[in-house]
Amino acid sequence: MCESVQVDGELNLRGEVCPYTFVKSKLALEDLEPGKVLRVIVDNPESAENVPASLVSEGNEVLAVGPLGGEAWSILVKKR
Repeated sequence: MCESVQVDGELNLRGEVCPYTFVKSKLALEDLEPGKVLRVIVDNPESAENVPASLVSEGNEVLAVGPLGGEAWSILVKKR
């Protein structure tokens, strides 16, 4: 999953649920400059689906969503 992408920040949201996963992801992106990439880690199936959609609706670009193993997913998002 996009191993060649440079990740500029990581946010581990294991144990969090929607809407907190989206809100915390959005706040973390505010700290990054445009063009930087944030990896968000979630362990909730609803968050793995909803966070990428919500981040795109905010104008960001989701580069990849994929399993990390176990019940965790990685979401790579580029700030616009």
